[in-house]
Amino acid sequence: MLFFKKISFYIAIAGLVSGTLLVLKMRSANNRPMPEPPIAPASKPFKKGVAGSGIVEALRENTALGVPQAGLVQKVHVNVWDAVKTGDPVLTLDGRELEALKLSQTAQVAVAQANLERLQGQLVRMEQVGDSGAIRAEDVKTRRSDVNVAQAQLLSSLAAVKQTETLLERLCVRSPIDGTVLQVSVRAGEYVVPSVSTPPVVLGNIHELQVRADVDEQIASRVQKGRKAVGYLKGDTKHPIAMDFVRIEPLVVPKRSLTGASTERVDTRVLQVIFKFTNTGTQAIYVGQQLDLFIEE
Repeated sequence: MLFFKKISFYIAIAGLVSGTLLVLKMRSANNRPMPEPPIAPASKPFKKGVAGSGIVEALRENTALGVPQAGLVQKVHVNVWDAVKTGDPVLTLDGRELEALKLSQTAQVAVAQANLERLQGQLVRMEQVGDSGAIRAEDVKTRRSDVNVAQAQLLSSLAAVKQTETLLERLCVRSPIDGTVLQVSVRAGEYVVPSVSTPPVVLGNIHELQVRADVDEQIASRVQKGRKAVGYLKGDTKHPIAMDFVRIEPLVVPKRSLTGASTERVDTRVLQVIFKFTNTGTQAIYVGQQLDLFIEE
């Protein structure tokens, strides 16, 4: 009996020592310094400034081209990175149906032209008759009216052909700006419709870029017009990008990009401020990249 009491005593002592060592080990682990982040955060370049997040856009925003009507893509004239000028063809839709309609309308023009020439000839012959008693004045007047109607029919036929030619021209989507092809998401033979979420072609001027910065509405009043800004690409804190002020968007909009922080409200609204900078090519900067932005107060 005495033996078991001694064993229990030693077991209790061992448990107490083990618990003490475990607590000391945990305390030493908690006191261990935090490891350095893999990428040092960007430092504020101004004595006083406002921080925000931004996204790179082409100068005067990206231009998402649309199509005038639903149809098959007959030909795509451009590729990504192609430089385009205003008026250059970008893509062409299938226009065989309109081409057939134009043939029919052109034939109607020929019929209307022939009918007009026939009626004009009859009117000339009637007017050349010297004997006023041979032809009634009422007949001449009626023939003149027929000529006027034929002329109107010819003009209508010509207008129909012109309308069809305009519709055919609209099927060739042309570049509205001088810029670079940023994205092509359609191929020849595919069916496209207007107002889709993914535009068939996106253009933009990337010689100069702009940044759309989101500033939390709680500190939006601290943003002033004309102030400069410095941005850092995500993951790169060694190459600051100097930016010039363009404008402040007057409409506060819901925040679209959320950080995932537990303290962040889903209904956060932001003030959008636009800055621009020249793309010198010394640093790889692409449209759509995110930046950390610091705005001078």
